[in-house]
Amino acid sequence: MTACLWPGDNQRMKEYHDTEWCIPTDDDRYIFEMLTLEGAQSGLSWNIVLSKRDSYKKAFHNFDISCCAELTEHELEGIKEEHQVIKHMAKIRSVKNNAIQTLKIQKEFGSLSAFLWEYVQFTPIIHNRSTDEDIPSQTDLSIQLSKDLKKRGFKFVGPVTIYSFMQAIGMVDDHILTCPFHTSHRTS
Repeated sequence: MTACLWPGDNQRMKEYHDTEWCIPTDDDRYIFEMLTLEGAQSGLSWNIVLSKRDSYKKAFHNFDISCCAELTEHELEGIKEEHQVIKHMAKIRSVKNNAIQTLKIQKEFGSLSAFLWEYVQFTPIIHNRSTDEDIPSQTDLSIQLSKDLKKRGFKFVGPVTIYSFMQAIGMVDDHILTCPFHTSHRTS
């Protein structure tokens, strides 16, 4: 079997590909983590963000949504100065903003997961792509979800970011068909 090529020889990327990418989750904390990291990635490489993941976890209280929603401006500035995160202040502030919006969604829908998974009728979209090059950077669905999240006040949720996010939480399986991690080859 031929695995997806995009992780290359990078061990961190391979581990993410093999153990997380395109695996469905309904864990709001993890979903919020992926939303945060994908937003931080905007304009950068995923490898850079993954290399800073532990620092993000420490800085943002392991992505505890309530804690992130209560961060003060002083604390956000401290995160920029004291932690190895992407030093883009708007991206750092977006974590608090998106946590606040997530709490609103949780109150309205019961969970962030329920809100998001409704877009795919609670069933992952499983593609049968032949090559990595066949994977789009955005889709009509990511464009729609991006618009809806922006209307709800979320930041750093453009359609390309949201498509990567959908892959990250398993709403979409974009492993190439010959990849041992494609849904059709998983045993559990």
